[in-house]
Amino acid sequence: MSRKVFFDTDPGCDDAVMLAMALGHDEIDVVGLSTVCGNTTIENTTQNTHAILELGGYDVPVARGCGRPLVDDLDTAEWIHGENGLHGDLPDVDVDTRDIHGADAITEAAREYGDELTIAAVGPLPNLAIALAKEPRLPDLVEDIYLMGGAAMTSGNVTPMAEANFHNDPAAASRVIQDATTRMVGLDVTNRATVAPEFIEEFREAGGVRGTIAEWLDYRPDSGTYPLSDAPAIHDAAVVADIIDESVLTFEEYYLDVDTTGGPCHGAVICDEHGTTDNEPNSRVAVDIDVRRYREVLETGVRAYASA
Repeated sequence: MSRKVFFDTDPGCDDAVMLAMALGHDEIDVVGLSTVCGNTTIENTTQNTHAILELGGYDVPVARGCGRPLVDDLDTAEWIHGENGLHGDLPDVDVDTRDIHGADAITEAAREYGDELTIAAVGPLPNLAIALAKEPRLPDLVEDIYLMGGAAMTSGNVTPMAEANFHNDPAAASRVIQDATTRMVGLDVTNRATVAPEFIEEFREAGGVRGTIAEWLDYRPDSGTYPLSDAPAIHDAAVVADIIDESVLTFEEYYLDVDTTGGPCHGAVICDEHGTTDNEPNSRVAVDIDVRRYREVLETGVRAYASA
């Protein structure tokens, strides 16, 4: 039986690959989507979400969420993901977004599907933070809550210490970490969540929908300085790969907090790796990834999406 998943997302090229993978894979039933600002503005992330659905021929309800972080200023990444936040030849879609806020769409899905539902939040976290504030029982209602964000025991990718999603809204990330026992899938594993270059070239040469997906898969700027790999990391897809096959990621329990002080570690994850505090673990942190299996799961879903 397929696993029901609600995605909170900010497409973004790696988000687009993740959604294509999830939509195409038989093991995932995408029951809803909420959009959030992050890789680009909320207007663009919402439009991009609809375009991804249209390109693959899927019909999933979309709710627009927060257009700015809870506290900080928005820092977008069009220089990586493209002028409107997403590379490729995208369909021009008349947006039919639900008349409900993204945070409310999350809680609505949790109440409807209960412990059959997994929430996957793969952008900045104001929608999920608001949902938790409005419905404190949320973690108990659902089966699991995955986050793509943070860097527990490695360096950051937008500052020396902070990962982009958490850095974009540290207050929201802190609230989520405090209020929900989540699976945090951060740069500790996602930096290795790369795609085989030959898979990208196969899709690039095929053109059409596959050609657009190839642009999502190889989203590095022309400078070649990000990410530092022979193939780009598709960070968000690691979450979906583990939802489909729980052998993809290895998790360990740690106590976490998020720095919200505004200094040089703003947005960084504070991980009590060595148990130096008396705090009980409050998060499951991904510490290893089976790259071969991750690639197999990703390719299966993306191929199916491209053939839909």
